[in-house]
Amino acid sequence: MYIARNSLALAPLLDGCRRYADAWALPDGSAPTPVPGISVVRSLHPGELQVAVQKPVVAMLLQGQKRVTTHCSSFEYAPGEAMVISADIPTLSQITRASAAFPYYSLVLELDPAILRDLCSAVPPTPGEARTVRVEPIDADVADAALRLVRLFGHPEALTALGGGLLRELHYWLLMGVHGPAIRALGAVDSHSERIGRAVAILRREFLRTIRVDELAEAAGMSETAFHRHFRAITTLSPLQFQKQLRLIEARRLMLAEGIGISQAAYSVGYASVSQFTREYGRLFEASPGKDMRLARAGG
Repeated sequence: MYIARNSLALAPLLDGCRRYADAWALPDGSAPTPVPGISVVRSLHPGELQVAVQKPVVAMLLQGQKRVTTHCSSFEYAPGEAMVISADIPTLSQITRASAAFPYYSLVLELDPAILRDLCSAVPPTPGEARTVRVEPIDADVADAALRLVRLFGHPEALTALGGGLLRELHYWLLMGVHGPAIRALGAVDSHSERIGRAVAILRREFLRTIRVDELAEAAGMSETAFHRHFRAITTLSPLQFQKQLRLIEARRLMLAEGIGISQAAYSVGYASVSQFTREYGRLFEASPGKDMRLARAGG
């Protein structure tokens, strides 16, 4: 059973997330919750283009509108819909509808491979296409489990006693729904997704150092040829492109959040040439580092 867009059935979940985000949102609009891996996002205005190498997540949009673009596809999704990204892939995203009178709210869950592995051993697979990125109406059982979890945010003792079970239930209903085939790959032991995930973890953790492909292939338990093929199929990038995007995203954070200069940011993330850094930065973020910094200062 699915919830129609803008259905009144989502109103309690929207209300719970609104109350929490309005009280706890950080300046960037994110509101981390007491449950690891779950956050509420709020925005009072349409946002700038955001580039990220996204971890596997489920984002339930409750109010407003957002556009997400991957290497191959673009998705516009609206209240009552959930976007599932079931692999570490680069995304360009932008909140396209939000205002002070009608803020953007979404509930975001990072998928937990350990929970999924445990569930996959007990739950039969559901039929369907395992698309890496998919937008579908929010399943009623998913919304119900999410609401019961959100209601515990302000009750630490109840959250300690019941939160783990509700988080597991939330993963269960996602696994049993239309997103199930793609999500299942994250929990399948020794699947291509799980193997590539080991290499991705190394890249995320150590992106500032030079990492040889044979080291990544060994971590994935694959030949270099197979590793290259499966890495690109799952992430849409080569390992070198993946690492480069992580470095550019970190450089942007250093400049905009910490006020570090362009040259220092470039050298800090491993570039030997500032001009090369500027070119590649502009291609990824569709603006030069200098323009980004000027806009950040003007906005501040």
